[in-house]
Amino acid sequence: MRNVVKVRLYPTLEQKLSLAKAFGSCRFIWNYCLAENNRIYKETGKGISAIAMKKWIPQLKKKEDTEWLKETYSQCLQSSVINLGIAFKNFFEKRGGYPRFKSRYGKQSLQYPQNVKVIDTGLYFPKMGKVKANLHRLFDGELKTVTISKTKTNKYYASLLFDDGLPEVNPSSNGKVLGIDLGISSYCITSDGSKYDNPRHFKKHEANLKRKQRKLSRKQKGSNSRNKARRLVARAHEKIGNARQDFWHKLSRKLVDKSQVIVCEDLNIKGLVRNHKLAKAINDCGWGMFLNFLEYKCQKEGKVFLQIDRFFPSSKTCNHCLNVVDSLPLDIRTWDCPSCHAQGIDRDVNAARNCRDEGIRILSCGTRDTANGGNVRQRRGRKSTVLDAVAHGANPAARVE
Repeated sequence: MRNVVKVRLYPTLEQKLSLAKAFGSCRFIWNYCLAENNRIYKETGKGISAIAMKKWIPQLKKKEDTEWLKETYSQCLQSSVINLGIAFKNFFEKRGGYPRFKSRYGKQSLQYPQNVKVIDTGLYFPKMGKVKANLHRLFDGELKTVTISKTKTNKYYASLLFDDGLPEVNPSSNGKVLGIDLGISSYCITSDGSKYDNPRHFKKHEANLKRKQRKLSRKQKGSNSRNKARRLVARAHEKIGNARQDFWHKLSRKLVDKSQVIVCEDLNIKGLVRNHKLAKAINDCGWGMFLNFLEYKCQKEGKVFLQIDRFFPSSKTCNHCLNVVDSLPLDIRTWDCPSCHAQGIDRDVNAARNCRDEGIRILSCGTRDTANGGNVRQRRGRKSTVLDAVAHGANPAARVE
């Protein structure tokens, strides 16, 4: 099993200069190989493999204008090419977008595939020596790869990948099944009735971020004052991101610890953010990353993370009688079922319970095919069982058709 820990680095001025050169060299190799790949594809209609692109590195080191590539550890340059090949593979297999050129103003990173050692109070890197690090946590096993990254706020981090040689834990579904529904007013609603409020991190810091972005827009391009203002804006974004990530970790850990199976919907987030009235609030929630946190925590502990079909009518299905109503607007938070006459059905809790029941059905049947048939039209002359939802407190007979 492989484990990753991210530690903070504190390089000296000489080491910062060495890292800056290494970041620039790896960025240059990435951009050069990407440009050559694009050019060759336009001329011949074929791409270049990562093995073929790695052969360009020794040739570039012999040229006078790119002789400075010798100052960087050779395996870091090779890893940059390998990562570009992986990026192309992910693109063709529809797991990611087309690789883009890297900028010196964005996040910088490089990878050491081997020859990095963990010492007393830091890490030893080839051609750079010992770098002080805050080793707050380490794992047993072999150190495989180390990735150094530099944020826009000039902070250095190292991601350490350990392999303990043990097999991965086989997932088991024997235990408590928890269904969750994600929302905006309440961030997470569980099938047992618990609701977790949405902290709205971006809204809390929006005024501060807006003020700093205004100051940045007034600075002259290329000036030192603009670079300082850019770092202040990056620090504000970093503060929001850290708070949001801390919330994801704590909530996902709490949900995974108290359940064996977690069931949720496969949300179409790209489609949801097309609603301009809710786009900012949805992006502030970060549902996709939160689901990733749940998934990897479940996999690590041998638990099951299951996503049901996005077209499953979890909100419009009565959890008591399984009647599917025809329409349920977003402004209706509690409603009465016109079929079984259940009153005060909470929309979010009802959706979470339906997700839980659908997950149990999928696990018991061994198939992911949903049993819901949708709004199926019956023969003429028969009354449809699909009814409109009735808002809680309204007259049920007034809405039944």
